[in-house]
Amino acid sequence: MPQGYAMNGGNGPQSYAQNSSYQRGAVDVAKELIKEEIDKELDVKQLSSTSVHPFRIADFGCSTGPNTFVAMKVIREALEEKLRKEGLASEVPEFQVFFNDHISNDFNTLFASLPPERHYLAAGVPGDFHKVLLPKASLHFAHSSCSLHWLSDVPKEVTDNTSPAWNKGKIHHGGAKKKVLEVYASQFANDLESFLNARAHELVDGGLMALVIPAVPDAIRESQTTIVTEKEFEVLGSCLMDLAKKGLVDELKVNMFNLPLYLPSPNEIKTLMKANEHLNVQRMEILSIPGKHVVFSNPSGIALYLRAALEGLLEKQFGSDIMDELFELFTQKLAESSSLFNPENQDMVVIFVLLKRKLRT
Repeated sequence: MPQGYAMNGGNGPQSYAQNSSYQRGAVDVAKELIKEEIDKELDVKQLSSTSVHPFRIADFGCSTGPNTFVAMKVIREALEEKLRKEGLASEVPEFQVFFNDHISNDFNTLFASLPPERHYLAAGVPGDFHKVLLPKASLHFAHSSCSLHWLSDVPKEVTDNTSPAWNKGKIHHGGAKKKVLEVYASQFANDLESFLNARAHELVDGGLMALVIPAVPDAIRESQTTIVTEKEFEVLGSCLMDLAKKGLVDELKVNMFNLPLYLPSPNEIKTLMKANEHLNVQRMEILSIPGKHVVFSNPSGIALYLRAALEGLLEKQFGSDIMDELFELFTQKLAESSSLFNPENQDMVVIFVLLKRKLRT
């Protein structure tokens, strides 16, 4: 499975920039929580007296905008308000924002879209966010929204025909056997540990990190029920098999293809976060996304939403020639099952987590 894929670039009708309103909803519902936690948890006097200037913020998994700019504005304004409340209005530092994503991300579109009145210095940091990307104790605030459910790689067992977790004929763990779900969960746990340790290295003592993570309710994960989003992946997999039967793609390539995506449960996230020895969990909440009523109300909207996120990955495995036919077939199949495009049936949730860097000894 090729690594380093990115969301669709540019600003066209199939771009991530034009088809990420659900992710924008996640940013919007986290706004007030971020403001509250900066006001409550950030010791600006301690940070301003002991750490480097300027004040550094990073967004991990920024894609091409515009959602990342909204989040960065919220964080910067909350920090400025905190300084004013502490009587440090005259000491507002320069702000530097690092935008991180895969090296294949469309950084040209990102930087061409930077808000003119942004009040911060901007820099790109391409690379895998499961690894250290910034110097030790150089970062004051880390942020990541709707990114951590993307795995660093597909679990190798699911494409191994000698493994009990071989996922033949499917492209995701949704609806697959228990062994498949287990290796996906294990991959997610390892990836999250790597991400948290990398950020702990980069954050200053007392620095904060806000995470917004797509998830499935505990009861659904424990019962191994397939949520609607995972059923949509099943439909996409069936479309690939249909194209294989027509001779348009190699069936072996379909059997060797799995999506590097895992939606954890709140309990999984809580357990993994609390196990980290460098970070304290200050707050964790389940949020509801209002934008799902826009995105998930019709088959075409769902198809565009998934195409913007998955097309780069699919192209690397199957080439670009089949993409239009694949997503036309996908849209047709969705239209035949009204439950899949009823927003009320969307059972995916998002988890907000606020972590604080422990003092180094």
